[in-house]
Amino acid sequence: MALRSGWLQPTGQTRVTTRLTDVGATTPTGPLTSRSGILPGSPEGTYRVGGFSLNSSGPMTANLGRGRAVLQGPGGQGAYPVCLDADMPLAFGDGDPLNPRIDLVVLRVYDAEFDGQTRSEAAVEVVPGQPKAVPEPPTVSGTSLTLFQVRVPAAASAGNGGIPWASALTDLRTTLVGVGGILPVYNNATVPGSYPGQYQDNNNARQLQRWDGTAWVPYPKDVGGIAPSGAISVGSYTGQYRDSSGVLQRWNGTAFVNYQPPVEVETIATGTTAAANWSVTYFYARRTRGIATVNVNVTRTGADITAPASGNITDETVCSLPTGWRTIVNLETSASDGVGAGSAALLSTGEVILRTWTPNGVLTSTRPIRITATYVL
Repeated sequence: MALRSGWLQPTGQTRVTTRLTDVGATTPTGPLTSRSGILPGSPEGTYRVGGFSLNSSGPMTANLGRGRAVLQGPGGQGAYPVCLDADMPLAFGDGDPLNPRIDLVVLRVYDAEFDGQTRSEAAVEVVPGQPKAVPEPPTVSGTSLTLFQVRVPAAASAGNGGIPWASALTDLRTTLVGVGGILPVYNNATVPGSYPGQYQDNNNARQLQRWDGTAWVPYPKDVGGIAPSGAISVGSYTGQYRDSSGVLQRWNGTAFVNYQPPVEVETIATGTTAAANWSVTYFYARRTRGIATVNVNVTRTGADITAPASGNITDETVCSLPTGWRTIVNLETSASDGVGAGSAALLSTGEVILRTWTPNGVLTSTRPIRITATYVL
């Protein structure tokens, strides 16, 4: 087990340490500085922050879980990547006989090059507070990141009940991500952004927020999302959308009006196949919202067909409609050549079949037959 820090010790950084501390995460706060914080994430994505968790292991002891973090040093020292690669046991001193106190669990970096001390390493420390009737957390200086606040009751000890861990812990961990990433808020919702256009996911407010240079602005109200019902009454720009009690509305510059989606229209003028003894002289089809209208003209190229007095002719296939434009079920429609008229069947397999014609009328090459139908696709 080791608490590792990258690019800190004058010598001895191992390849394992380099890999573990190569976190690639800095949320900038200036040209040469970044936030200090914990890298987010947990097994199976259950929690926002799983690193450096603190769990009791006894009345006055706890284990600090594995994790990775970045600690920003003062001024131009730079940011220190840190990794705890195994759980670390921590012990807390017995409580004062009369008053409670507040201890801090702190992640700290010592750098002899800058702080004048003789050590260059990362450390986890329990910083005890002063016992008081109304205790306050101790002041922490240097390159450090406070992880937890632990309230130690008066007279607490291993033989006297110890620390009530369920109520004594206050989680003070904060998060950071690489520049350009969406920051998952964790105890840092009110920390100012670093640049206009930075985003954070504020889980408490249930909002994706954008830093506009002065404040965190909920994304749907400002940048193009759909504002939730009741959130806004006046739009910020033409084309902004809102949910109005289940109805999508668009700001037209002066008012929110119910949104009407554009009508999608598809047309086709090719793809119809003529049957034997027939030619296709014209074809055009149009469909929108699941409704199709088909117009096809065919001309007889074989011998004339004379209808009997009953008008019932032998089924005569004249053409086939293209795939994608065929009826779902067989249906009947009308046909006419300007002199005679009859009925035609449109089959789901695509065939167009003449079935009746004007009694004693003639299907001849001198008159094209027009067939029109409208149907649901």
